[in-house]
Amino acid sequence: MGDSDGPIHEPATKSSAAGHRDPYEVLQVPRDATDQQIKTAYRKMALKLHPDKNANNPEAAELFKEVAYSYGILSDPEKRRQYDVAGFEGVNLDGLDMELDLSNLGTVNTMFAALFSKLGVPIKTSISANVLEDALNGTVTIRPLPLGRSVSDKVEKQAAHFFSVTISDSQAETGIVIRVTSAAQSKFKLIYFEQEENGSLGLALQEDSVKTGKVTSAGMYFLHFQVYRLDPTINALAMAKDPDAAFFKRLDGLQPCEMSQLKAGTHIFAVYGDNFFKSASYTIEAICAESFKEAAEMLKEVEAQMLAKRNELREFEAEYREVLARYAAVTSKYSQEKQAVDDLVKQREKIHESFSSSSLSKKASNSSSPRASSADGEEESSSVKDESQPETKDKASKKKWFNFKV
Repeated sequence: MGDSDGPIHEPATKSSAAGHRDPYEVLQVPRDATDQQIKTAYRKMALKLHPDKNANNPEAAELFKEVAYSYGILSDPEKRRQYDVAGFEGVNLDGLDMELDLSNLGTVNTMFAALFSKLGVPIKTSISANVLEDALNGTVTIRPLPLGRSVSDKVEKQAAHFFSVTISDSQAETGIVIRVTSAAQSKFKLIYFEQEENGSLGLALQEDSVKTGKVTSAGMYFLHFQVYRLDPTINALAMAKDPDAAFFKRLDGLQPCEMSQLKAGTHIFAVYGDNFFKSASYTIEAICAESFKEAAEMLKEVEAQMLAKRNELREFEAEYREVLARYAAVTSKYSQEKQAVDDLVKQREKIHESFSSSSLSKKASNSSSPRASSADGEEESSSVKDESQPETKDKASKKKWFNFKV
């Protein structure tokens, strides 16, 4: 693996599909790099290029995004496999979201991000570079967190409280659960740090809080079987636009957790205040799974069922949308045919109504109206002639009187 602290060189060509550089070149790791190598390279480069440390360097901000984008592909086993086979064109980029660093946002942008969060669009945020740098330098205060005991506190925004959890061999073999809840529904992150040989702490895992019922919560389950996180940011925009997608893609956010067990010894966890404007109230607890064997088995079974259900929904979605398209066409035809039948029935009713004596009389009355007018005209003409007849008769009488012979 190359030195992650060295300069980043721009290659001559870019992918025509996505316009991004080769993720392996961006993170400066070989193609056969292990997950740990990829994680370590990302952690160092992200911290080096973090906007908090490069406020006046726009190029660093762009490289920071590129590093995060590349890690988003190589840290996901399925996306990495897709990229190795067919490049960017083969990668399903729908679930590849960029992290938003709130520690470097201005007031307007922070309010804009908060608005989207209020509207139900989950926003994935990054951890402040100051917190990560303090952890790497080993300058953080760490409080012990005994198994079976809870600690409640309040952490400021973009700050973190660190806790150490010490477990024995038997406890490690049984399994450990770390859970954080907030009755105030605060937004936070649960973080697990790996301890380096030089005493520094490197970011290894993080879980964003999600709303579950009347609280927000986050948990890490080291139970010796594969556990999945349900990331609400996956396909969030598509789900907000399409109610059907909100159902079919809900389980697409199932992402395998990177670690399923802890070794005996001391482990470092932290609660990070991820609220936009205020501190986060929380309660953290470390539990040994010895007393929760039945719950652990039930979780294992449910995880497997959810994974199977996700695959079933992907197949069912294609079938559903095909039927839905046919339904839309059939519904349209139904409306047209219904209107045609209604028109024919009305036409038929009118024809039926025409078979009656009243309609016949009405028809006859209507048809006789012109003759009546003609008769009136003839009567008027006749009356005019009658008025002229007496004068003719008088003349005839007079003529006869003069011509009378005795």
